[in-house]
Amino acid sequence: MSDALDLLSDLIKCRSVTPENGGALDVLEAFLNPLGFTCTRTPFEGDGSYPVDNLFATRGSGTPHMLFAGHTDVVPVGDADAWTHDPFSADVVDGVMWGRGAVDMKSGVAAFCSALPPFIKSGEADKCTISLLITGDEEADAVNGTVKVLKWAEEHGHVFDFGLVGEPSSAQTFGDTVKIGRRGSMSFTISVTGEQGHVAYPDKARNPMPVLAGIAHQLSSAKLDDGNENFQPTNLEITSIDVGNNATNIIPAKGAVKGNVRFNDIWDAQKLEYWISTQILKVPAQGCDIELNFKEPVSRSFVSHGSKHVDMLVDSVATVSGQTPERSTGGGTSDARFIADYCPVAEFGLVGKTMHQVDERVPTQMVLELEKVYAHFLNSFANQG
Repeated sequence: MSDALDLLSDLIKCRSVTPENGGALDVLEAFLNPLGFTCTRTPFEGDGSYPVDNLFATRGSGTPHMLFAGHTDVVPVGDADAWTHDPFSADVVDGVMWGRGAVDMKSGVAAFCSALPPFIKSGEADKCTISLLITGDEEADAVNGTVKVLKWAEEHGHVFDFGLVGEPSSAQTFGDTVKIGRRGSMSFTISVTGEQGHVAYPDKARNPMPVLAGIAHQLSSAKLDDGNENFQPTNLEITSIDVGNNATNIIPAKGAVKGNVRFNDIWDAQKLEYWISTQILKVPAQGCDIELNFKEPVSRSFVSHGSKHVDMLVDSVATVSGQTPERSTGGGTSDARFIADYCPVAEFGLVGKTMHQVDERVPTQMVLELEKVYAHFLNSFANQG
């Protein structure tokens, strides 16, 4: 197999379910050290989350400075017996490699790393600085990973001109989409406290359920915006209504509505807090106490519109794939939201059809095509005017 596929195989065999490293960062260090990269392990812990090991590798000095970001942690396999192949086997059958992380996103990491040796051997790499930020905490809390490594890098004098994240961005066919932004994300809980009582004597109780239902309906039916040139409309989704009551003859004492808002750049955290508060006030409290809380941190929206490096990436994708990719801001969040605080950032990677699924797998040819895109972009980046 090629360097990309060999490296991908080695990474898939590492049982790096968040937050376990499973040896994946050791594999990358062994690959990058001989290429002249200075590799630094940056472990972080605290802030209510688990300890995480991260890797920051850099080669060169001065500008332009490109940051490639990715993660080697993967989601749990679920029912291992339901897999056609062992989820950590990296089996290759009929041109397809099987395993957890094959798509999300060990392929992206392997493809970028394997594009580096010829780039360095040609001497083009000496015209720029290339850094890699590889975390083990993208699939879960994302507290002690990318966000803290970026702050550490800034404190150590690293200034980035462009960030490239290797997440699986392609939608239907390889090369059809480059993510140039993401909507923000805010999670909230609305607690309603009444008074417990017997269902036969409602006058002696205060039932929080009608209030909870009213708030859920109000928030679900109210329109936030119509979107704009960069983003689709903001959407608020109710994800849970719970009173923890298994009895049918008891009016519960309290309950909670939980939800999430995926918002465009019309909004920020403060505006959303105010909007949600005003919607709650439209619902009669019926004698109950209502409390609104937001989960921190709130992921802000961002868009790298007009970046020359995004244009270069789009050109590389089009050159290799034969189609001009859509510049999209759709989908969920990624660690690109943290990089956007430091420099323009975009995401490009594989088709994500089987990510997080049983039998996650990737066509080996697609991994090689991704390596070609990264190689083309690296040369363009090094030789920009």
